[in-house]
Amino acid sequence: MSTDRYESPLSSRYASDEMQYIFSQDKKFSTWRRLWVALARAEMELGLPVTREQVEELEAHVEDIDYDRAAQWERKLRHDVMAHVHTYGELCPKAMPIIHLGATSCYVGDNTDIILMREGLELVRDKIVRALDRLAGFADKYKDLPTLGFTHFQAAQLVTVGKRATLWMNELLMDLEEVEHRIATLALLGSKGTTGTQASFLELFDGDQEKVELLEGKIAKEMGFTAVVPVSGQTYSRKMDYNVVSTLAGIAQSASKFATDLRLLCHLKEVEEPFEKDQIGSSAMPYKRNPMRCERICALARYVITDVGNPAITAATQWFERTLDDSANKRLSVPEAFLAVDAILDIWSNVAAGLVVHPKVIEKHVLEELPFMATENIMMDAVKRGGDRQVLHERIRVLSQEAGYRVKELGLSNDLVDRMAADPAFGMTRAELSVHLDPASYIGCCPQQVERFLRDRICPVLETYAGALAKTETGLKV
Repeated sequence: MSTDRYESPLSSRYASDEMQYIFSQDKKFSTWRRLWVALARAEMELGLPVTREQVEELEAHVEDIDYDRAAQWERKLRHDVMAHVHTYGELCPKAMPIIHLGATSCYVGDNTDIILMREGLELVRDKIVRALDRLAGFADKYKDLPTLGFTHFQAAQLVTVGKRATLWMNELLMDLEEVEHRIATLALLGSKGTTGTQASFLELFDGDQEKVELLEGKIAKEMGFTAVVPVSGQTYSRKMDYNVVSTLAGIAQSASKFATDLRLLCHLKEVEEPFEKDQIGSSAMPYKRNPMRCERICALARYVITDVGNPAITAATQWFERTLDDSANKRLSVPEAFLAVDAILDIWSNVAAGLVVHPKVIEKHVLEELPFMATENIMMDAVKRGGDRQVLHERIRVLSQEAGYRVKELGLSNDLVDRMAADPAFGMTRAELSVHLDPASYIGCCPQQVERFLRDRICPVLETYAGALAKTETGLKV
């Protein structure tokens, strides 16, 4: 490990080995070579002077890349693509004359970027499914456990622990649908030439437009795409980068919402993230159990959400058929968005798989607030027993304020029920009032909503991507 130079924490601390490989040098430059093979094969099949022997020679040397030699060529030529053309050509002397025939640098550079983004999205998709699977188990387990609902972080009507989890899942499901859309609609740049006119290929094919179109189709098929972009300058539209990073930012938003809720629940001591046996929460306060994994999710999510501005500005400032001020920026903004979201989803799955629920604390908080929430039902019962609705409403208002003063100012328990039992306007004993203090009576359709959501929305996703759930997770850094 080098200790005398900066390295990205996304690589050293956070992102998985799987995602790091997708954006590695090996993956990038071997994909360049695969594109050169696809180009040569298509040109051979369409009648250009490219031989099968040359194509096979190129195929034989896709993986054995001499990076030192490539660096020597780049220092001399000051051009990365031509440096790798010469490095490849030295291994493939028979094919050297036809490598990159008719193409411009963006043929390998941009097509590779699209291929890597699609593979990155496929990995992101699989990790979303894993997170959904783990949240689904949690939601089902706690679908009928009443808990305080909060609006404005003030106690509101009851929900259930499982129902709240479906809110996190629903947003992540929306992200999955967006990822699926991006994967399905990403198109290869193809072989467009220096300004998108395909003039070099038209020249090679002696003006045969049909062969120019067939060339792109063959390349796309070999690289696993069903479509190429219909028109372009030298590059594909940088809005494609913006769309992809926006999709990643959407995942970051959902993750930050989940992690923030967990951090608040941790403060309430109701639900906590996993905490290892020997884990230290604070260097100064040994008793602490800081929600550091959820804090890390929020930190990384903030980076991705703000990162989306990079491809947005890049797309907005491209000149005519191309400028090069996109290159250095997208080398940073696109891969690092993927690495950050990859880390976020790994942490999310890890947290969701080990959430610790404290039912007694939840019950305590519910019972502290339940007398206030039960007042409407109590009032209706008292009216049935002959009470005056308007009088009862006023008595509840006064007694609630008195009980609230006792809780907030004196730090004592909520005695609202005792006050109503002692008030002749209600005509009810404490036992009769207590009938209205069953938390399960105030959770509405929560259990059924959870069951329907899991059955109708989540189970089909888990069945579709069962293969993703069977994979062993590697390189987790949580």
